[in-house]
Amino acid sequence: MGRALGGWLEGPGLPRDTPPGARLGLPADGPGSVVGFGPRIVAYLVDAVIANLLVGVLFIVGLDAAADIRGLAVYGAFLLEEFLLVAVAGQTIGMRLAGIRVIRARDGARQSWSWIAVRTLLLALLVPAFIWDRDLRGTHDRAAGTVVVRDAVVPTGA
Repeated sequence: MGRALGGWLEGPGLPRDTPPGARLGLPADGPGSVVGFGPRIVAYLVDAVIANLLVGVLFIVGLDAAADIRGLAVYGAFLLEEFLLVAVAGQTIGMRLAGIRVIRARDGARQSWSWIAVRTLLLALLVPAFIWDRDLRGTHDRAAGTVVVRDAVVPTGA
C-alpha cells in the first residue's frame, strides 16, 4: 500500500537525482526554479509580522477585544493578505522580499483568482502545506495548479 500511495503522490517514476520542477519543465536553478523551504519560511514570517502589525494598529487606536479574538483577527488578516496579493500580484510582501512568487504550473502565468482562493482555503487548513511531493509542491499548490518559484526580479538588498 505504501508504494501505491507514494506512486500516486510522486507521479511518474523519475530518477531520484532529478531536480525539483523538472517534471514541470522548470529549470534546476536560477530564476523560475522551484523554491525550497528556507525562502518560504522567510516569506511566511514576514507576512505573519505584517498581519500582526495590521491588526495591532486597530488595537492601538482603541479597539478592545479578548486575546482569542485578536488571534483570529491576525489569522484572518494573514489569509486575506495571502489571497489578495497572490491573486493580484502573484506574491505577498514576504514573498517579494524573499524573491519568490506563485505561478501557474502549466505555463508560468499568474493563476486565476478562483484557483488562488482554493489555494488560500487549503493553506488555511495548515496540513496541506506540510505534505510535499518530489517537486516541492504542497498539496494546496497541487490542488490549485500552482508552484512557488524564484522570482526573476529580486529586490535590491536581498
